[in-house]
Amino acid sequence: MSTSTLARVPASLLVAVGLAAGFGIAQGTGIRALGGAVLVACGIGAGWIAARRRGAAVTAGLAALYVGAFVLAHVLALGAGFPAWFAVSLVTVAAAGATYGVVDRQRETVAAR
Repeated sequence: MSTSTLARVPASLLVAVGLAAGFGIAQGTGIRALGGAVLVACGIGAGWIAARRRGAAVTAGLAALYVGAFVLAHVLALGAGFPAWFAVSLVTVAAAGATYGVVDRQRETVAAR
């Protein structure tokens, strides 16, 4: 995939795929490392897009959100007793929504008077 093609991909889509598909692949195959590889690859892609669009500080914040969502899904499923897919869905919607709002949403420009 070329860099111009990757630049058109919404970072929020990569966040959603990384969290949900990473879990699904780990669950479906029984190979946790394979799900982790999907999680990391999508996180790197989303981080690259965020860095190009919004800079290093925003990218660092979103990286913390992404890792935090991964951890929170485990806490909700293992600690709070939520069904695993429900916990993953909750954190995926939250992380992808925040990423959309910060990185992907088109900003309106206001002309100076």
